[in-house]
Amino acid sequence: MIPEFVARLRQSIGPDELLWLPGVNAVVFDDAGRVLLQQKSADREWSILSGILDPGENPADGLCREIWEETGVVATVDRLVSITVSPVRAHRNGDRAQYLELTFRCTAVDGVARVNDDESDAVAWFAVDDLPTMESLAHKKIALAAGNDPVPWFEPSAWMPVLADDRAAHR
Repeated sequence: MIPEFVARLRQSIGPDELLWLPGVNAVVFDDAGRVLLQQKSADREWSILSGILDPGENPADGLCREIWEETGVVATVDRLVSITVSPVRAHRNGDRAQYLELTFRCTAVDGVARVNDDESDAVAWFAVDDLPTMESLAHKKIALAAGNDPVPWFEPSAWMPVLADDRAAHR
């Protein structure tokens, strides 16, 4: 489902502009140490739970809301795991978007995992050592969440300014 604010934004900027949006990802563990995954209806791929933050929404609140909306599971947010930028994603409605992704380790505290909206074909708990095929970054985020490192992972910067000496050398 397209959030109302995204639909309004798309109306304002037109269909061709790439949307840059804040996203949240959840690596949700149960008491047995299993991870909750969803099989997305858009592409039938398994993934960690994810969603878009509403304007002004606290990331932890938005993440707990997304987990509930998608799976019927109530979760608490334990810690930030990683900060990444998604690849450009083309959605079924034609929107192209890219996300600043905040990924959190979460713990399920109530509810029974089930498909709770139209974004998923299936939801299921998986042992960390028996995960289905997913994009490699999802596997990395699960591994980071399963560990105990309190420092969030991020891709190191490759950007460097062009200095005056560099410009002169390239003339």
